[in-house]
Amino acid sequence: MRILLPTGRVTEELVKKSASGFDADVVVTGELASFLTPGQLLSILKSSTKAYDLVLVSGMCTASFKEAEKEIGVPVYRGPRHAADLALVLPLLETLVLSRDVPADEFLAEKRKDEAYSRICRQEEESEYSFKIHGIKIGKKTRIKVLAEIMDAHLHPDIRNHVLSFFEKGADIVDLGFGFDAKPEDVYAVFHQLEDIPAPLAIDSQDPDLINAALFRADLVLSLQEENIGIIGTSIALSGCGAVIVPGKSGLMENISLAKEAGIRKIIADPLLQPCGSGLVQSLCRFVPMDVPIFFGAGNVIELFDADSVGMAALLAGMAYETGAAIIFCSEHSDKTQGCIGEMRKATEMMALMNGRPYPKDLGIDCFLIKEKRKRREPPLEYSSVVRALEMPKDIVYDPCGNYRIGIEDGYIVAIRNNKAIRGKRWQDVLNALLLDEGVSRLDHAGYLGAELQKAELAIRYGRSFEQDGPF
Repeated sequence: MRILLPTGRVTEELVKKSASGFDADVVVTGELASFLTPGQLLSILKSSTKAYDLVLVSGMCTASFKEAEKEIGVPVYRGPRHAADLALVLPLLETLVLSRDVPADEFLAEKRKDEAYSRICRQEEESEYSFKIHGIKIGKKTRIKVLAEIMDAHLHPDIRNHVLSFFEKGADIVDLGFGFDAKPEDVYAVFHQLEDIPAPLAIDSQDPDLINAALFRADLVLSLQEENIGIIGTSIALSGCGAVIVPGKSGLMENISLAKEAGIRKIIADPLLQPCGSGLVQSLCRFVPMDVPIFFGAGNVIELFDADSVGMAALLAGMAYETGAAIIFCSEHSDKTQGCIGEMRKATEMMALMNGRPYPKDLGIDCFLIKEKRKRREPPLEYSSVVRALEMPKDIVYDPCGNYRIGIEDGYIVAIRNNKAIRGKRWQDVLNALLLDEGVSRLDHAGYLGAELQKAELAIRYGRSFEQDGPF
């Protein structure tokens, strides 16, 4: 396969090094590879005495080469955005068709991700399991299931949509907690609103009366021990509901035996994971293989630790995997844990891809949010002179077109002026709409708006609050 690699002068040596050993010609088309035009490419191909099987242009190119491809008859694909990644792409060209529109590194990442998720689905379909809870496989070789908690469910103003949002975020089971002020009729009312939701629901209470009020719809009870098993155990068994068993005054194994005697068949053991500083490592020692699935209470560990939840979710999911846990618990009760359900779901999916691997690396999916796996190594910037940037004047010259109030709402960036709002998902789309609406006349105002709009997009992406003119 003969390949044409148009590139820029600043990346020439890097591209040549990557192309060594391949039937490839490296042609410099200008200072930067991203500035290649269809006309330039046509000129190169028409003047060449060689016949090429494909052209690999920089993934940073914004031009469309479809017309050039039609005219010359040679397919033009997008290479990686960074020249340093070209060495990873070239060996794949014999067996893989790249995209004409999507940069190769992004295309390959998406392809690997799709393959990873297909593998997870296939494994889940084929895996043995201990039992099912509302159609969801629990235990043995199945993926660790994410149980997400909603505290004080009876006080929530829109509990149905809140539960549905948890499932959309990645929860396999939604757990409804009820405080000491809850009454059986409150519990019944909540589960009645959720009765037709085709997914597993759990009740989180040790009060037999509250548990009994939920049994017409609940699929799982958290938590049972010696003081309530004798009162409500038989009713749970007759309902076909599962139960999470915890140690109390009696030990965990004793309480599991009591649950079995009551006729409960879907039993999950919770050895009780303690928060960091209160016995986390020591409590992990209690997570030993059992004849029933194991519950891993990661939520309290995350909630009681002032650290970003994404890395903690990944590490705790790894601990759950090593201990053979079947269900992992998390919540989004506080502001700092918002997004934790999706983070935990991604972490459990990574663990599902661990079969035959020593480490959770290069799986096709990952839990990176801010940091990146490897930094790009591009050629150094070149210039002959430097102009020092002076501090921007503190005196503001207002745009005659007016000012905008920028905020975020329901996952959208919103820019408001004169009681008219412009909404969009991407900062550049909103800025373009402002320009088309003739809402900007000064370059410094356009620069300011671009910075604030991108900050708003980042706030949405990373689940942070947004304050116009404030730091991100």
